[in-house]
Amino acid sequence: MSSAAPSPSPARRLPLAGVLRVGRPSDIWFKPALSVVVAVGVPNLTLLALSRLDLAMYTMAGSLCALYAHNLPYAARARALAWVVLGMLASLAVALVTASLTSSAVILVAVGALLAAAQKALCDATRIGPPGPVIFAFISSAALFIPQTLGQVPGHLALAAAAGAWAWLVGMAPGLVRPHGPERRATVRALNAAAAYAEMFVETSAAASAEASPTASPSPSPGRERARAVAAAAVHAAWQSLLATGARSEPRRALEGLVVRAEIALAAPADTDPARLRSWARDLRGRGPVPRVEPASAADEPLGDELLGVEAERAAGRRPLADRLGPLLPLALRTALGCALAGYVSLALGVGRPYWALVTAASLYQANITLTWSRGVQRVVGNLVGVLLFAAVAPLAHLGPAALVLCCLAFNFGAEALISRNYWLGSICVTPMALLITEFTGFQQPGELMTDRIVDTVVGALVGFVAAVAVTNRRAGDRIENDLDTVERAREHAERLIAAERPGPRALEAARRRLTTALVELRATADAAAGEWWQRAVPTERVLLAERAGHRTLATAVRRQGLHVLEGKRA
Repeated sequence: MSSAAPSPSPARRLPLAGVLRVGRPSDIWFKPALSVVVAVGVPNLTLLALSRLDLAMYTMAGSLCALYAHNLPYAARARALAWVVLGMLASLAVALVTASLTSSAVILVAVGALLAAAQKALCDATRIGPPGPVIFAFISSAALFIPQTLGQVPGHLALAAAAGAWAWLVGMAPGLVRPHGPERRATVRALNAAAAYAEMFVETSAAASAEASPTASPSPSPGRERARAVAAAAVHAAWQSLLATGARSEPRRALEGLVVRAEIALAAPADTDPARLRSWARDLRGRGPVPRVEPASAADEPLGDELLGVEAERAAGRRPLADRLGPLLPLALRTALGCALAGYVSLALGVGRPYWALVTAASLYQANITLTWSRGVQRVVGNLVGVLLFAAVAPLAHLGPAALVLCCLAFNFGAEALISRNYWLGSICVTPMALLITEFTGFQQPGELMTDRIVDTVVGALVGFVAAVAVTNRRAGDRIENDLDTVERAREHAERLIAAERPGPRALEAARRRLTTALVELRATADAAAGEWWQRAVPTERVLLAERAGHRTLATAVRRQGLHVLEGKRA
């Protein structure tokens, strides 16, 4: 092996093809859409009845928390939403206190940039979202530029807290009707992804066997590797959802059995019936009972409760927050620098609302430069079209305060209905909504609002992307090396247990879960590093070899678990 360090990867071509492609909507797009309408509508209509729409900015800080945690089981959602509300209140408190102490735009932009960086780091570390940090940045940045006195701050925070409590109730309400809905949806995704991988495995294996010589061993196609990675991530997400549900009720035990079936499909795709997996997935979509899965053979016996090892994984816990924040430092620095520069350039151009440029910059930053570029293109296109939509809607919204509130609610719904198809489609509705929110304190000239929005959008996108290029993420390469080491250690540990004469069932299952988690993290890290500039070349071959070896070990572990149970029954 050469001791020479890999040369840094150069600047890659930035994609345009496919950036604006419209995809399929999320399977739960209507949940955040309806939730935000209810969470925002009740406080806003109440303020409308009291003729105090000027306070709507504060209630929206709490109401918009209803956008979060729709993918989490309700036990975990209750905790996550509570933390989201507390985080929103903390951000709003900092912004309002700062606004009451100073009117210096330079200081306000600096505080907004620091808040945006902290929000980015914490949201990424806790993996809260979608929508991630952008809602926090929007509220705190706008609040910084609302003139007020220190004595008004407690009352405004109380309004936000009351709306946040209402948003919490709205987010939790569906659990009364379908208490296991999130876990069922996660299991559906795992079953469908495993079925898709099994189908592709059979198709590509048959094609490779027909084309290859008798002595050649066909190698997996890139498409098949990607399908396997997607299926592994879906299965891992399903387990994470089940692990967050608390007590193991009967429906949860049945869901665990279905997820194990998806894992078995990953381990033995050639012996899997994809139609059966999809049939179970269809049954889960309704409100009927969870399908019961009976072991069909000794190899399927991991469905037994002994082999799930869930308690062992829960006991292991997550990494400390400080450890998760460390790798995110470059992204936080990008956010702070980009938001600050965007705000200052906007001020230099004489724009009256520099926080729009700041929020635009904050919304760009993704896992790497390539994704940040794509988000920038989507943001600019969506905002420009959204400005035109505002021009068309403004006469209707200006008919009166009631029309203004109803238009905002319609755009709230439209944004959540469209954003899962592509970010730029959602931005078409977010832009007029943001413009109309500024008019809660009084109607303004549409031309001035539109001009400011266009300038701030372009400034925020350009300056934000330049900051992303300037602040390199050299840690991306280190994370790949660390994740490769983690996968290797997890694989070796699992193989030692597999080779043991009578491995402990919970120990073997826990080792398999750790290896699965390590492989999912490795793939996510490799994908993120592949779109980064100015770093060591990504060791693509090593990553692929580690993934293949890891998945072979997982397959062996599934078979070994079946044999172990069979031996235990014979004993």
